[in-house]
Amino acid sequence: MQLANLDMDVLRTLAVAMDLGGFAKAAERLGRSQSAVSLQMRRLEDRVGRPLFRKQGRGLALTDAGDVVLGYARRILELNDEAVAAARGISVEGSVRFGVPQDFGDAWLPGVLAQFGRAYPAVTIEARVDRTNRLVKRIREGGLDLAVLWGNPLPNLTRVKRLPMMWIGARGFAVKRGAELPLALFEQPCMFRPPGIEALERARRPWRLAFTSPSLSGLWAAASAGLGITIRTPLGLPSQLAPLGRDLPKLPDIALSLYTAQASPAPAVARLREIVLDELARMA
Repeated sequence: MQLANLDMDVLRTLAVAMDLGGFAKAAERLGRSQSAVSLQMRRLEDRVGRPLFRKQGRGLALTDAGDVVLGYARRILELNDEAVAAARGISVEGSVRFGVPQDFGDAWLPGVLAQFGRAYPAVTIEARVDRTNRLVKRIREGGLDLAVLWGNPLPNLTRVKRLPMMWIGARGFAVKRGAELPLALFEQPCMFRPPGIEALERARRPWRLAFTSPSLSGLWAAASAGLGITIRTPLGLPSQLAPLGRDLPKLPDIALSLYTAQASPAPAVARLREIVLDELARMA
């Protein structure tokens, strides 16, 4: 059987469409018309010889064959991008001071640093994992070149996406209707704390502050022990914790933003910024 060569550009369109949730958003991101993106997908199906998409409500979802192709597409694109970045990175040197909130420290940050390190081995990275308010303080002192931040604490940030705030507790945590709700929260200032308390007050739900901590690991420990429930996004949840929805007031979304110190950053900062934006876009 003669094997078909898959078009890299088409594979990238597929990956972007799945990351962003549809052909229309992919077309906007890639600077193409929606009909052009749809044509690319039809050509990909012809090339593979199997249907890759199925109807799901008003939109489209991947078939089993589509899931397989998407998985390989991501691997192919990652190798392609690493090869190009490594070739370009031979002359990229210097250092980058990079900050991220604690939610990103365990699961997300290592992959970003590894990808950047393979492509730009001559660049030194100083990574700081901390609460957003402390990262902002560091920025104002001139101590960071690039930072992922919760909310919009500074002017001229790049808004990346919005993520839902959720009530988080131990699996099986019993939320009793009308009972006083124990909370495990960050010390002030905290971007998640006021929206949660305001939502409880609007719902006239009694609550008490059962635990405070300056670190996310402390909140996870308290919630895991059943001392109280906390407020975060779904990112980086330990396996013993889960979102809680029943009998609790709805919480707002929170912005995820990217700070860049210079409008025209040094090459090392610019390359890391590209990788960070791509990885954040892929994030659910």
